[in-house]
Amino acid sequence: MRKHPRTTDSTFPRGMRNLVVVPSLAAAALFAMASPAVASPSSIASAEDCTFTNTLCLYEGANFTGERFTVSGTGSGTCVSLVDHGWDGRVSSAINTHSSSAALFANDDCAGGPYQVPGSGSVADLGGLAPLSVWVAG
Repeated sequence: MRKHPRTTDSTFPRGMRNLVVVPSLAAAALFAMASPAVASPSSIASAEDCTFTNTLCLYEGANFTGERFTVSGTGSGTCVSLVDHGWDGRVSSAINTHSSSAALFANDDCAGGPYQVPGSGSVADLGGLAPLSVWVAG
């Protein structure tokens, strides 16, 4: 049976054989760290994280803590279903960076009595409201 030569014997000089492994491990570690982050319940946000223009930042916890979901309007305004985005009943506080008021609704279709989030304002605790949709200005 024929014996195949080892690739490292024929390709790399004797002192360079082990150096090939180190860059490969470093590259693998770099790619592992560069993969996109996935939101999780342990993600923590704060009021300082809502630096967007004309955006409604919704927070899972009171006082702008927990996971954050952002909503921006288009045109004359937009109704966004929180149910469709997995945020139904999860919102406890909100920051509105738009000059126009935003509205939270207990229904999934922006119908019924709105709970206003003032323009360039915030609500630190929604109390018992569990919004299913929001309306934001464009």
